[in-house]
Amino acid sequence: MTAPVCLITGVGPGTGSALARRFAEGGYRVALLARSEERLAALEKELSNSKGYRCDVSDPAQVEAVASAVERDLGHPGVVIHNAVGGAFGTFREIDPSILNRNFQVNTMGLLYLARRFAPAMVGAGEGAIVATGNTSALRGKPGFAGFAPTKAAQRILAEAMARELGPRGVHVAYVVIDAVIDLEWTRKRWPDRPDDFFIKPRAIANEIWHLVHQDRSAWSFNVELRPFGEAW
Repeated sequence: MTAPVCLITGVGPGTGSALARRFAEGGYRVALLARSEERLAALEKELSNSKGYRCDVSDPAQVEAVASAVERDLGHPGVVIHNAVGGAFGTFREIDPSILNRNFQVNTMGLLYLARRFAPAMVGAGEGAIVATGNTSALRGKPGFAGFAPTKAAQRILAEAMARELGPRGVHVAYVVIDAVIDLEWTRKRWPDRPDDFFIKPRAIANEIWHLVHQDRSAWSFNVELRPFGEAW
């Protein structure tokens, strides 16, 4: 039996790498997408059943080229996880409008390009999963997030529209709201006095997404919110 294929965008040092490791451990061949070739090369060495592809998901031509390469090298992805993210801080009066547009292209249009490219094969197979990783900005707008929250809210609504269309055709679409500070080197430096329990672990996020992708068809989730036990919400 041929091993299934999982494609992950935004393979960085946190959630993306944790997802790659979790799905590789679960027997998947993993397509790693990122803009950093150095990071991809390191993960390729670590995970024997993975292959890295440099890709800017905001560029439909690059998405198409990489999709064809993944299908040639690994096979048709049965799982696509859109973890790439474009972000910025600033109020609506401070932000450069081009930054808001850039974030929209990565967060929302990237999801659209990926889904349009890979969903047809999933529908043909009668199974598959498309997951987008989001955060609290997908649910609320705050002053300093004017260049970011609108793009994540649009991403969530796009995912919901996809879920309602693709679910009855056997393809599970889900949106994961990560309401927490992810445990990374730079976040530890920004909050040096916070205890371990303040942070959400990338491995824990990856484990929950693994569970989400493998839910029984009789009990699919769409909107999944993750937060440490002590997080106020």
